[in-house]
Amino acid sequence: MGYRKVGVDMSDVSKITIIGLGLIGGSLGLALSNKKEYDRIYGIDEFSVVHHAMERGIIDQGFTPEDSETALRDCDLVFLCTPIYTILDYLKTITKWIRPGTVVCDVGSTKGQIVNAANQYFNDASVYFLGTHPMAGAETRGIEAADAYLFENIVWVLTPFQKIPDQKIRDIGTILESIGAKVLLLSPELHDKIAAAVSHLPQMAAIALTNLISRLQQENMNYIRLAAGGFRDMTRIASSPYSVWKDICGTNKEQIAFFIDQFIDELKRVKEHVLNDKLEPDFENSNVTRLSIPRDTRGFLKPAYDVSIGVQDKPGVIAEISTALANEGINIKDIEVLKVREGEGGTFRMSFSSSSDRDWAIGIIRHIGYSCYARD
Repeated sequence: MGYRKVGVDMSDVSKITIIGLGLIGGSLGLALSNKKEYDRIYGIDEFSVVHHAMERGIIDQGFTPEDSETALRDCDLVFLCTPIYTILDYLKTITKWIRPGTVVCDVGSTKGQIVNAANQYFNDASVYFLGTHPMAGAETRGIEAADAYLFENIVWVLTPFQKIPDQKIRDIGTILESIGAKVLLLSPELHDKIAAAVSHLPQMAAIALTNLISRLQQENMNYIRLAAGGFRDMTRIASSPYSVWKDICGTNKEQIAFFIDQFIDELKRVKEHVLNDKLEPDFENSNVTRLSIPRDTRGFLKPAYDVSIGVQDKPGVIAEISTALANEGINIKDIEVLKVREGEGGTFRMSFSSSSDRDWAIGIIRHIGYSCYARD
C-alpha cells in the first residue's frame, strides 16, 4: 500500500480525548489545539502532567486515570498514547465507557498484539478501533518536550483490520494530514516486520556496539578517547532508556530476533569480504542504499537539500546568513550545528526544499563571504 491522501470532511469530530500526555500525546494535543477546529480536547494523565498541559494550552481539560470514564463518555475520538502494555490494559475496559460511533486509535510502536487485542474487545459494531503508529520522536521525553510540529511530514502508519469502515479510516487520515503527517496503510504484521528491521534492529545494534566498546574500555581507557564522530553517530540511540524499549521488545521479540540473526549473517559475509579484500561492492551498494533514504533525520518524505557552511565563532553569524536568504525569498527548512570549536568557528547545516533553492542559497552565502558546499 502507498501513501494515502484522504482529504474528507471531519466535522463530526468535535471532542477528542488523549490518554497519556508524554512526548507523542502532548505534541498531538498541541498540534490539534493549534488547529482550533475542535470544541474540546481532553487529556488523561497524572495530576501534575495534566496541570502542565492545561497551562500550555495543550488540552482544554485534564483528568487523572481514575476519572477516565468521565473524559471518555462524550468524546468522538480517542488516542491511546501510553506505553504498549498500558494500551493493552485500556483496550479491556475502554469499550464500556465510549459512546456509539467513537473511534479509538493507539500510537504504539508495535501493532500485532494491540490489533489482536482490539479484535477481541471491540465486538460491538457501534465502536471502532484503528491501530496507528507515528514515526516520530525526539531526544527528550515528557510533556515538557511537546512540539506542535513534531508530526510535520513524518510517516503516520495506519493498520486497520476489517471491522472498521473505510470512511472511518479516511476520517482519521484527514485529521492526521491536517497536522502535517503523511498517511501510510500497512497490515499490522508487515508494520511490525519493517519496524523490527529499520527501527528495532538498529537499537539493538547500537547497544551491542556500545557495550562491546565498554568491555574493551576496561582493558584500555583509550577506546572511548578515540571514539569520534562516526562512533557517536552510529551509537546515538544507545542512550535510549530501557523504559521506552521494554514494551517494544516484549511485543515484537520474534521479529527482532529474526533480524538480529539476519544481521549476524550479514556481518559474517562482510567479515569474509574484509579477509579476502572484496569489500568494494559492499561499500558501493550501501552508499546507493543510504542515499535513497529520506534525507531529513525525522523522516521527511519530501527530500531536504542540504548545505554545509563554515563560519567563525562570532555573534550574529546565523542571523546574517538567514537574513540574506530571507531577503531573496529563500525559505530555510532546518538548521543544525554539526561541529564547533569555541572561539574559532565551526560548521552547520542548512536545509532547503528544492535543489534550485539550495543552489541559489549557495551563491548568496558565498557572496556574503562564507564557505559552503552542497551536502549529498
